[in-house]
Amino acid sequence: MSFKYFYAITAAVFILFSCKSLPETEKTEEPERLTLLFAGDIMAHRANYSMKNYSKIWKDIKPLVSGADFSFANIEAPVNKNLPFSPYPDFNMQPSYPEAAIDAGFNVFSLVNNHTNDKGLEGINETRKWGEKIEEDSKLSERPVYFCGINKSPGEKISYKIIRKGNWKILFVAVTEILNRPDYRSYLNYVVASKKNWEEFSEYLVQIRKENPCDLMILSIHTDEPEYILPAKQKRKSYYRSLISKGVDVIWSNHPHIVREREFFGENETKLLKNAIIYGNGNTISGQRWEPDFKNPENPRDDTGDGMILKLVFQKNSRQETSIEKIETHFITTYINTAWEFVIKFLDDDFIRYLEDIGRTEWAEYIQARKKITENIKETTIWQ
Repeated sequence: MSFKYFYAITAAVFILFSCKSLPETEKTEEPERLTLLFAGDIMAHRANYSMKNYSKIWKDIKPLVSGADFSFANIEAPVNKNLPFSPYPDFNMQPSYPEAAIDAGFNVFSLVNNHTNDKGLEGINETRKWGEKIEEDSKLSERPVYFCGINKSPGEKISYKIIRKGNWKILFVAVTEILNRPDYRSYLNYVVASKKNWEEFSEYLVQIRKENPCDLMILSIHTDEPEYILPAKQKRKSYYRSLISKGVDVIWSNHPHIVREREFFGENETKLLKNAIIYGNGNTISGQRWEPDFKNPENPRDDTGDGMILKLVFQKNSRQETSIEKIETHFITTYINTAWEFVIKFLDDDFIRYLEDIGRTEWAEYIQARKKITENIKETTIWQ
């Protein structure tokens, strides 16, 4: 046998056995995903509820809202079918108004805020019954609807909702720190903003998460902070961050009626984002900016006409560890069309071009300025 053939055979044998000794490549499991979308306050001023077709309000954002697994919003009024619509300061909604938001895809609601008891105990009970009926009617549908914040009996512990989809389990808690009137507060998830109450509430959250193991805990707080003020105070930030350390995954805070800053928290070691704090989504729909200040778009009062929809895509690996895979921020604005209808539009270049095309130059320039203002609102990522 020649050396040439000897070496060829030896090499072939070596390769054969080397290949057999290599471990099989492990298959990488695709993580499970869940998309959550957070909007702000759904309000009904006279200009809003005077519309004949409420579906128009939501038309432009419906694909975004309905495309998420769970879309969250705050209903800023009692919902009492026995009473007529009522504007500020004592709100009431007829069911058709918030049900248009449900038709648009919103399916998780906080019912508790400073206006929840505007119509006394009747308003509280009717709102709860309305929510319970929708929950019951939708529970076997492809898109069940959930409500939180109002209790059936006075003095109950702070209530929460268990929300499931596929292999995902969410623990949702909604509370308010502020009420416009003190009566019947014992029917509501009400936490007075004080050091003692904050500590007790924090421990309660630890307890219910331990009793209800879940993938995500979402906390809605209708905050006792001044309205229309952009920066959050350090005391408030420290409190929210302490709740994150206690096991809350997302803090979704509202009441100021303007878009405020947001924070995301990640792990240095894994470089994975884990938590989010939203200090204010602003108004999703309202009539507060009924007369835009076209000459001074920076007018702080005009902030009430804009909102933020934050989309978070969570992933869960084979070890059941969750993280935020993707963040999308969508700014929106309440536009008054030529029929004097208040409708939601995306605060983007496409909308500006549309306004220019139809000759609403004043509106186009105004929206351009408002777009820059919202885009400059602070977003921070903290690695720890």
